[in-house]
Amino acid sequence: MKPPIPSPCQQRCQLDATGEHCLSCRRSIKEIAGWPGFSDFEKKAVWNRLLALPPQAKAKQCQRCGDSFSCGANGPAKSCWCAKLPNIMPLGEDGTDCLCPSCLLLAIARAGSDAASDPG
Repeated sequence: MKPPIPSPCQQRCQLDATGEHCLSCRRSIKEIAGWPGFSDFEKKAVWNRLLALPPQAKAKQCQRCGDSFSCGANGPAKSCWCAKLPNIMPLGEDGTDCLCPSCLLLAIARAGSDAASDPG
């Protein structure tokens, strides 16, 4: 017996403005409602459609101020807004993640002033 095809559901259901698609798994209402009765062929067709979609931008939380912001590295542009800014990596030795636009711009300004004042 072959294992069942897993559902794309991510348990974070939220409909788009049209009420036709889930913003989390990106399935249509018809695909969500029909999933339990779909044949393996139909389930594979849903998965193939989902996998062909461009990746979604990822919601993140700033490690400094706690604000939420969107990272575009996984989005349609395949590049985040921060890629256009000077690289000041690593942000922290403790494995900290991304900063929001405001905190990153402040960190870049501080890094620039630190470098300018270092007689090195």
